[in-house]
Amino acid sequence: MTNKKTLIGLLVFLAASGVFAQQEVVLKISEGMPMILLALPEFVVRSASPLALAAAQEIRQTLSDDVKYSRIFQLLPKDYYGYIRPLNPDKIFFKDWDSVQARLLVVGEVREDGGRVVFDGKIYDVKSERFIVGKRYQAEKNGLRLVAHKMADELLKLHGEKPIFTTKIAFVSNRDGNDEITMMDYDGASQTRVTFNKIKDYMPAWSPDQRTIAFTSYRGGTAGLYLRNIYEGKETPVSTKGTNYSAAFSPDGKKLAFCSTMTEEGNAEIYILDLESMKTKRLTFNSATETAPSWSPTGREIAFTTDRLGVGSPQIYIMDAEGSNVRKASFGGNYHDSPAWAPTSERIAFVSRVDNAFDIYILNLRTNQITKLTENNVRNESPSWSPDGRHVVFSSNLSGSIQLYTVDYDGANLRRLTDRGENKLPNWTN
Repeated sequence: MTNKKTLIGLLVFLAASGVFAQQEVVLKISEGMPMILLALPEFVVRSASPLALAAAQEIRQTLSDDVKYSRIFQLLPKDYYGYIRPLNPDKIFFKDWDSVQARLLVVGEVREDGGRVVFDGKIYDVKSERFIVGKRYQAEKNGLRLVAHKMADELLKLHGEKPIFTTKIAFVSNRDGNDEITMMDYDGASQTRVTFNKIKDYMPAWSPDQRTIAFTSYRGGTAGLYLRNIYEGKETPVSTKGTNYSAAFSPDGKKLAFCSTMTEEGNAEIYILDLESMKTKRLTFNSATETAPSWSPTGREIAFTTDRLGVGSPQIYIMDAEGSNVRKASFGGNYHDSPAWAPTSERIAFVSRVDNAFDIYILNLRTNQITKLTENNVRNESPSWSPDGRHVVFSSNLSGSIQLYTVDYDGANLRRLTDRGENKLPNWTN
């Protein structure tokens, strides 16, 4: 779903207005490489069954949407196909595709076999006239989108990129009358409940293997921390003393950072749980509230939020994963929260309040520059990065109710993903 209202405005030089002193605001983040022109002609249907014909259209459309979302590939314009002879998958005329400047060619063949769809996809390098990779998938009718997503991920892997099209986003939804953990595809499709109870569940966090979700639940009368294997349905309590929240798996999946009030003084501090030994280590020791841990991609550092400079004035700090070498990362302003470390290491997305408006900003740790990602008078919160670091999912009340959106790293291509009930606290698989 695409919301046609404009959430993203022009980036402004906040330093000039005094909002972020000592930090320069840049207009965009440039990846520095032109997109690769990709040809995706109509798929060849090898059987005339209605299932095969419909499947060919659905797989191609989904694959086309994935390619356009990637920010790596650009689809060959439709009118270009009229300049060359029709595709013959048995004999590729590479000079035809080269003449319209295509660099990659993706061809597909679809047939029905015993009520199942068989899709053969092939990827060619046009310039070198070389076959690169081919994949065969078999699927029921309800699995066709997954087939397309897997083929799109093959394109990403060929260029050294992390697959994102088969990844999931977990979030909290009250669409069924109670706050429950729900998950969906990266594009908002296949929205499925994960938890089923009458107790409120919050703050989901994916494990790196995409099989387990850590979350906070109020079962038992307190906010405990639980792990749920979404495929086996197995649930394990891991910290139930005090209030526990803001879980985050380490990049290797062996540790869990979280916030808890388990100590006698009842102050919110950050802890690390070793998931093999189930031993807990306290990382922060401060009278202020310490929360929202986010691991660096290397697993060596953790970004977090603290109001140690004054109650009601949270800032972003970074510490080593053992709790040492604590230093301030955000400067200027009086409210910075919810850090989310990008998979590309050098960026942290966070929420800042300026003139009672909550927007998402990106801090470049290498240059110490800040970009403003959202621009309006609504509430934009809870950023979480895609595995490739090119997209951010977040919650916003742009439409009146709280819903989930994605936007590219440079503020382009806003998409609304949810519309049933209210939806918040998204977390994208690593």
